[in-house]
Amino acid sequence: MNQALIELCDLGFAWPGQAPLLDIPAFRLERGETLFLKGPSGSGKTTLLGLLGGVQKADRGSVRLLGQELSALSQAARDRFRVDHTGYIFQQFNLLPFLSVRENVELPCRFSGLRASRAEQRHGSIDQAAATLLAHLGLKDPALLARRADTLSIGQQQRVAAARALIGQPELVIADEPTSALDADAREAFIRLLFNECREAGASLLFVSHDQSLAPLFDRHLSLSDVNRAARPACDVEA
Repeated sequence: MNQALIELCDLGFAWPGQAPLLDIPAFRLERGETLFLKGPSGSGKTTLLGLLGGVQKADRGSVRLLGQELSALSQAARDRFRVDHTGYIFQQFNLLPFLSVRENVELPCRFSGLRASRAEQRHGSIDQAAATLLAHLGLKDPALLARRADTLSIGQQQRVAAARALIGQPELVIADEPTSALDADAREAFIRLLFNECREAGASLLFVSHDQSLAPLFDRHLSLSDVNRAARPACDVEA
């Protein structure tokens, strides 16, 4: 079997003094795959994303990204590994309001020499990489790049956040409820743009959402409770 992009094995996690939150015997995300993960409130979704990014460490088991066991790295090394190999699209987008659109998109390249190098190799310069990604995501007006992020519409902020996640070709893109503020047509259109850009970059997409109507668009879809035994009723676990 080929090495997956993400491999979890016998993963367990609990916050101090609380019941187990995650108990995942096995989970894989393949290279180039688009996966819709339904993460209802309380299912451990936020904690799982933190473990995948190396923000938290598992109590037991293995979290491997690109074959690297994250628990074997120091906190500083996990932070570097995350910014080199993972792009995030947050629910609230988390753009820096006082920076321009271009500056927001280029932020990962300021923290990751690897992503800066990839952007330059693919597009000739980091500036051109930002402009090209924004154009592919529907923001083609050159004047937009100089505008402050806090002057943008919700739909524009969403596309800027996606371009920031994709610049420098990270192998993994994690999208955490990024379409919750959009109507149904805008949601599907954005996801198809995101698919195209992930395919161009060779990235896998882990898309977390409550909106089950989006699931059929993806290569694979599952609920976190399907793989997380700690989120199931006791009778289901015993069965």
